[in-house]
Amino acid sequence: MKGHFLKRLCLLAIPLAMSVGVVACTDETIVYRDRPVYDDPPDGAGDFVGYTLTGAEPGGEMPSCGNCHVGPSAAWESTGHAGAWATLQGSGHAQEFCAGCHTVNELGNATTDPGGFSTTQDSTRYKDVQCESCHGPGLPHVALPDGTGPLASMIAATDATNGCGECHQGTHHPFVEQWENSAHGSVTSFAADRAYCNGCHSGNGALDRWGISANYIEKPDMVPGSGNYLNITCGVCHDPHGSENRGQLRFPVDTNDLDRHLCADCHNRRSSPDPTSQRLSPHSPEKAMLIGEAGFFFPGMIIDPGEIIGTHGSEGNPTVCAQCHVASWTVTNAETGDFEFQNVGHTFNAIPCVEDGIDNGDSECDLTLEDRYFGGCAVGACHGGSETSAIGLLRSAADGLRFLAGEVDALLDQVPDGEIGKPNEITTAEGALFNYNLARFGVGRDGAEITELLEYTAAATHNVYLMRSLLVASIEALREDYGLTPSPAYDAFIDGNQELLPRWTDQ
Repeated sequence: MKGHFLKRLCLLAIPLAMSVGVVACTDETIVYRDRPVYDDPPDGAGDFVGYTLTGAEPGGEMPSCGNCHVGPSAAWESTGHAGAWATLQGSGHAQEFCAGCHTVNELGNATTDPGGFSTTQDSTRYKDVQCESCHGPGLPHVALPDGTGPLASMIAATDATNGCGECHQGTHHPFVEQWENSAHGSVTSFAADRAYCNGCHSGNGALDRWGISANYIEKPDMVPGSGNYLNITCGVCHDPHGSENRGQLRFPVDTNDLDRHLCADCHNRRSSPDPTSQRLSPHSPEKAMLIGEAGFFFPGMIIDPGEIIGTHGSEGNPTVCAQCHVASWTVTNAETGDFEFQNVGHTFNAIPCVEDGIDNGDSECDLTLEDRYFGGCAVGACHGGSETSAIGLLRSAADGLRFLAGEVDALLDQVPDGEIGKPNEITTAEGALFNYNLARFGVGRDGAEITELLEYTAAATHNVYLMRSLLVASIEALREDYGLTPSPAYDAFIDGNQELLPRWTDQ
C-alpha cells in the first residue's frame, strides 16, 4: 500500500514538474516500488499470510498487514518480536521446540488449528513474531478488507490457548507464571466496580484512563458493573505494537521523574489524610513516600512536604520502582553450573520469597537471606553490592520504625474519647494515627501484635527518613497537645537522635 500511495503522489506531481521543466519520476531514481498487498499462502498454511516476499529485496520483507497498517508495522519493526527468528538463531542454543515461539503459527492467537510455520516449516515467510502471531490468520481480511479485521486477545494465563501466555512462559521466560502470582494477576471486583478506582484496579479501566482505545477480543464484555474486568495483563503495561520505551512499555520506568513513571501512575493514592473522609490509613502511597510528601505534617512543623527525599527515589536509583520490584536473576545448578531457571521479576515483589532460588510468589516468608532474594538491592554499587549489607540495613531501619510506631500506638490508647472520628477536621490524634498506619502501609491499628519487622519494611524501604520524622513528630504532638508521656525508652532514643525531633516555628 505504501508503494501505491507514493505512485499516486508521483503521478499527481508530474503536471507541476513538467511546468517547470523537471520530472522527478524516472527509471534511474525509484520513487516508489509496487508490490502486492499479500502473497497467496501455500496449501496447509491455515490462512496465515506471513511476510509479503514478492518484490521485496533481501531482508526487506514486510508483514502483509503492514502493507496497509503502516503505523503499527513501523512501530513493530523496533521491537524484539520483529527479529525473533534471528535472535533465536544467534543465541547459540536454538532447538527445534523453540521455533514455535519465534515464528507465525497458531500460538498466541485465537485459532487452535496448526498453520503458518507449524505446517510449512517456511522460516523465510513465517519467521518472527508478526502481526498474525497475536491477531490470528489474516487471509480473510486482506482478501476482503471490511474494517473489522481479526482482533488480538488481552488475556494472560499459563493454560490459555490465546494471548501472550502461550509463549511467554516456561523456565527461560516465566513471565505469565510469575505474573499469575502477583497482585496484578487478579482483580478486586468491588474496587473495579467503582468509577474512581476502576482506572487502577482493572486493566480495561487503566487503558481507558490513558486514552488507549484499541480494540481487543474481550473488550465488549468489559462493561462497568458487569463484574467482567481485565486483569493488569501484559498488554496493559506493554504496548504490543511497540513504543519508544524499553520493553515496549507504555510509559517509561527508567526515569526519576515520577510524574512520568509507569508504576507511579497508579501507586500514588491517599497518601495523606482527608478531613472529609473517615479513612485514616493510606492506600498505595509509594510515590508520595519516595518524594517525601506522604503522611500528616502537624501544624508548626518546619519540615515541609517534599523536603525529605527517599534514597530509593533519588538519582542514585535510575529506574526507581523497577530496580527492586522487577529484579531478574538466573538459577544454576550448584554442582554443574548448568542453567535451571530464569526469574523475570514479574511477581513484582521487591525482596521475593524463594524456594530453591525460584520466586514462589509468596510475600510473607521470614526476613532472611535464606528465604528471600536480595539481589535486586545489591545491583552494582547499591549497598556495596552485598545482599548481606542490604538486609542488615533493612532490618535496622524496620526495627527503628517498629519501636517508634509502638510508642505512637501506646499513646493513642490514652487519647481522650472523641478525638478520633471528628468530621471535617484532622485532630492531632487522627494525624498521629494516619502516620502510624503509614509506617505499616495500611495494615491498620487492628490489635495485631507489633512484633513482625516485615510490617515495616515497605515504609523503611520507600523513605525511612521521612517515616522516622513523622513518627517522632506524632509522639511529640501527642505529648504537647494531650499531655501524654512516652516511655523512658523513647526519651533515651531521642537523646541519641536529636536530629529527629520535630522543629516548631516558635522554638
